[in-house]
Amino acid sequence: MRGVLTALVVGTVLGQAGIAQAQSADRPNVVLIITDDVGYGDLGSYGAPDIKTPNIDSLAKNGTRLTDFYAAPNCSPTRAALISGRYQQRFRIEVPLGGSRGPAGEQGLPATGRTLPQLLKNNGYRTALIGKWHLGYKKEFSPNAHGFDYFFGFKSGLIDYYQHTDGQGEHDLFENDQPSHATGYSTDLFTEQSVKFIEQNAGQPFFLEVAYNAAHCPFQVPDHPSVAPNNARFVQPQDDPTNTRKDYISIVERADRGVGQILAALERRGLTRNTLVIYTQDNGGEWLSRNAPLFNRKNSVWEGGIRVPAIFRWPGKIPGGKTSSQVGIVMDLTATILAATNSPVPADARLEGINLLPLLQTGAARAERTLFFRITGPARRQRAVRQGEWKLMIDGNSPMLFNVASDVGERNDLANQRMDIVRKLFPLITQWEQDVDAEAKAVGSSQ
Repeated sequence: MRGVLTALVVGTVLGQAGIAQAQSADRPNVVLIITDDVGYGDLGSYGAPDIKTPNIDSLAKNGTRLTDFYAAPNCSPTRAALISGRYQQRFRIEVPLGGSRGPAGEQGLPATGRTLPQLLKNNGYRTALIGKWHLGYKKEFSPNAHGFDYFFGFKSGLIDYYQHTDGQGEHDLFENDQPSHATGYSTDLFTEQSVKFIEQNAGQPFFLEVAYNAAHCPFQVPDHPSVAPNNARFVQPQDDPTNTRKDYISIVERADRGVGQILAALERRGLTRNTLVIYTQDNGGEWLSRNAPLFNRKNSVWEGGIRVPAIFRWPGKIPGGKTSSQVGIVMDLTATILAATNSPVPADARLEGINLLPLLQTGAARAERTLFFRITGPARRQRAVRQGEWKLMIDGNSPMLFNVASDVGERNDLANQRMDIVRKLFPLITQWEQDVDAEAKAVGSSQ
């Protein structure tokens, strides 16, 4: 009898594995992992000398990493581009959204019915966002309104890792649209909920976005409960007391540990081979980060503000141990995920990214891209276009031209030598701005 039971158990396990393999052909799972304010050079696979990130690095070892991938200069804009698949300027989301109080609490990304989670949900996927949203507080802007079946996380730009309050001192941890009073270090809570979601949905195709707040300020280290001073005010190097690189390292390494637990859950449920795992970051790092070899940091359109790691692992579909200089942008994740899952995309979604899978899978010739960046504010206005290996940046009213293939640190301004390229690229920025600003104006008048 024991042999029969053993055979039944083995048969059941093998049957589940067979189902997973059968699903993999056209309905793979997708796990998208995003860390917050982490530097381009803060991973071992991107040259970090002092941070240990073995789990994220395992994705690069067993997948393909991109060296020339871009986000927006800061968080809400990147997340708006990801969810919509379009330039964030079209939705008037060009700076991080404010807190829940006052006019800022009225802002958010409109739910069009054509956003990434909604299209996946329409295709029979179970969808979840664990972690940071930062695209609106009101119910009509919430993750659930955009097609996420399940949301566990926070809606502002930052939270106290232990108290789960935002920069205004308001409670900011939710399960769907209801306040949650779970206790613990936020990174660990987000990992636990992600593993739980995988375990509960292993028998159906799912999309899981894990948006860690690590390593965004306040720089609270794991395993030492605290209350962030002044409602998690951003501590600067000139402050006394201030934070240290050692603090920052411990925050990043705890997130990497969480990535390892998520990958282990996929392996435990026999889902590794039919799951596309993507890792990226929302923008460049802050002052405690390592953005080398790039110049500058978050809140700029210098490479250090917008160029981020991007790693794709899909065993049997995407080759392992490869590095690609294919130029990409966050909206490409939207298009790639929808293509990988064979999700129908209506024409009026008007996605502006491209499906990277053919390039990742076959090593096809790199696709030439023309990408635009902009940050506006009372203290800074920068615009940029990258086309091929050239990047024209306009800082205030000063145009600067860089060959970012040979000068990744943007130290050699060639505007006085290649005026022909400046004249070619400058009108493209003007045309793009006119296009996105006209649509933003229409969106604003309809709200």
